[in-house]
Formats: sequence, structure tokens, C-alpha cells
Amino acid sequence: MAFAPFLIPLTALALSLLLFGGFVSLAGANALEVYHSIYRGAFGTWFSWQNTLVSAAPLMLTALCTALPARLGLIVIGGEGAVVLGGLAAALTGLALIEANPWVALFGMALAAMLAGGLLIGLVGWLRHSRNVNETISSLLFNYISIAILSFLVIGVLRDPETLNKPSTHHIGETHMLGALGESSIHWGFGFGLIACLLLWILYKRTVFGFAVDMVGGNARAARLSGLPVGRIVFLVCLMGGAAAGLAGMVEVAAVHGRANTSLNAGYGYEGILIAFAARHHPLAIVPMAILFGGIRAAGSLMQRDHDLPDATSLVLQGMIFILLLASEAVFAHLARKRGGAA
Repeated sequence: MAFAPFLIPLTALALSLLLFGGFVSLAGANALEVYHSIYRGAFGTWFSWQNTLVSAAPLMLTALCTALPARLGLIVIGGEGAVVLGGLAAALTGLALIEANPWVALFGMALAAMLAGGLLIGLVGWLRHSRNVNETISSLLFNYISIAILSFLVIGVLRDPETLNKPSTHHIGETHMLGALGESSIHWGFGFGLIACLLLWILYKRTVFGFAVDMVGGNARAARLSGLPVGRIVFLVCLMGGAAAGLAGMVEVAAVHGRANTSLNAGYGYEGILIAFAARHHPLAIVPMAILFGGIRAAGSLMQRDHDLPDATSLVLQGMIFILLLASEAVFAHLARKRGGAA
């Protein structure tokens, strides 16, 4: 079926919305009113759109952390760790360059964040190729290690004594903060996400390297026999995915918090996994999916205020989408096998 790639996520979204309506009805809320609140909180006004796009910015970048290695057949879920380490590296670089030109400081922060996130996920790819360590398990463990490192440092030696409520590093300085797009509250992180998705789509679809990645993902043994450096390709792809998630951490520091703290562990990396699967690992499809899930995230507080539902209700909807998305993938794969057998 030519439309199967589009039907899979759309079917999962439709069914999850129906199930979510039943869920909130059991909780005593009117399902139609909840749907309206989600729409209003995500896309109903220009203010809602701004909140949605701000949330979508890191989601696009963290989704790439899963989507890029998936082209090789790897299931990497270490985006959260890459965000945390990237944000920490960006904050430390910003503090080190606090007297430097703002453009130099921002470039250095971005470079440090991408390097930190890239090396983390690159290590996952290297362990998979050279030691046959399961990439899903290793990347998940690296998430916990990265979060522990962040907590240890911001609570300890890097803590700004003036931050009483939430331990944080010192502020990087207002001159080193990312600006907004025009008169809106949408920061440049959204632009970074769009550019990253576009460039990586071009890389995969219009370059020899992209063709080599598809060869390795299709049959690593055949790619090796053809003379391709499989290990190097695996490492580079994972490095690029981690760099994208690390950049998301830099965006959170330079555009939102101004410092590194435990708010970097906001779940963007885990939501990026869902977005990557919903987009079927296509860089351009990640953009609308990130906007959709950014809207769901932005509407969470509205559901709590208007319908007395917990703020985590939006996470229930995301979980339903993920489960039904995986189930629909399995169903379509089964139907494809049956058609192939019948032919």
C-alpha cells in the first residue's frame, strides 16, 4: 500500500484519541471539552502557538537522536542523557567565555554541547559495533549516569549559592542568551531544529554517505563485503544523533534557563523517542510530529486548570499513542508478510 507509511501514525493517533476520551470520561471529565482544551492550549491562539513551538524546538532535536541511528537498525533511547550532558557542557562553556563576544560564546556553547552529546551516543554505537553491547540498554543506562553527573555537580562544586530553591550553576549572562524570533517568544532553538531536520534529510537522500547508511541498515554484512567501513559509519551516525540532542540541551540553557540545573531532565529525550517512531524516522516528518507533541505538552496545564485533571494526563495520551503506534506497526508488518506470502 502506497499510503501505508502515512496510515500507520494516523491510525495510531485516531485510536489513541478515542481511548484517551474514554480514559478522561472515567475520570469524570467531558471528553469533547477536554479535546477542545487540548486544541485551545496547543493551537487555539497565537500565544498557544508560541508555547507549542517553544516546546517543539528541543523535541525535534531529541527525535533525531533516535531517528538517525534507527536508519542503521539501532534503537537508541539515550536522548535524555545527551540533552543533560549537552546542557551542562554548554553552561560550563558559557561561564568560561562569559567575558567573550556573545557570538563567540554562543558558538562555543553549541560546539561543546554537540560534542558532549555526540560522544555519549557515539560511545553507544561503538559499544554496539565493537563489543556487541545492546544499544537500547546501554543508552538507557547512560541516561541515568548523565543525570547523576548533572545532579552531583550542580548540587556540589558548581552550585551557585544564591540559588536556594533549585540548585543550579551560575548564570551564563544575559548577553549570552539566545534571542527570540521577531516580536514573539519563540526562540532560535526552533530554527535550529528546522535547519537540522532539513540538512539531515538532504544528507540521507542526496549524498553518498546517506546511501551508505541505507546499505548498512539494510544488510551490514553485505555492506562490509562491499568495502564500506561499517564501524565508522555506525559511530558517525550515532555521533550526529547525539550532537542533535546535545544541541537541544544548549538551547534549553541559552534560551530558557540561563544556567544548568535539574530542569534539563525534563523528559524531552524520552518524548523524542515517541516522535521519531511516529515520524517513521523521517527527518522532515519529525517537524510536524514535534509540533503536535509540543502542543500536547503545552496543553497539559490547561487540562489541569479547566478539568481538574492531573498535569500528567498529557503523558497518558502520549503513552497511548506510543503503544498503539507500535501495535499498528506490527499489524501492518503482519499484513505485508501475508500479502508477500500470497504473491
